[in-house]
Amino acid sequence: MTVEIAKAPPDFDRWEDLHALLMASFAYMADRIDPPSSLLRMDASALAGKAKSETLVLATEGGRIAGCVFLRAEPDALYVGKLAVGDAFRGRGIARRLFAIAEDEARAADLPFLELQTRIELTENHETFSRLGFVRTGATAHDGYDRPTSVTMRKPVTAHSK
Repeated sequence: MTVEIAKAPPDFDRWEDLHALLMASFAYMADRIDPPSSLLRMDASALAGKAKSETLVLATEGGRIAGCVFLRAEPDALYVGKLAVGDAFRGRGIARRLFAIAEDEARAADLPFLELQTRIELTENHETFSRLGFVRTGATAHDGYDRPTSVTMRKPVTAHSK
């Protein structure tokens, strides 16, 4: 079967399935990051609310949600958040395809960068995003922390050649 990747349709209603995918995909970091992921404070209805102000892109195969990403326009970048690919679908280039859609969206909005944040402790994520063309541009601390807790990374969005 082929994995289809597209913006979520306006009538998308599988928020529980999406929440389950995200929780499973983010579970590996639970005992590694401090503070805990904001995902732990979200339920299916919170994801539905998030999709009202952000663009949800889904990867699906045979009716199953294989992956997702939320995209949010900022003044000078398209923010990429809650990127996930289900375990059964990893190693098939789905994350790369989700990032390609993000780049298309950034171009359409005339935004010069993709931006994301990853937790300071997740060095393997830093390496993966670096291989995808992202560079570290800063670090931030969550409220109440006197040390960096997240790394900010950006990737320039290049124009399509004609």
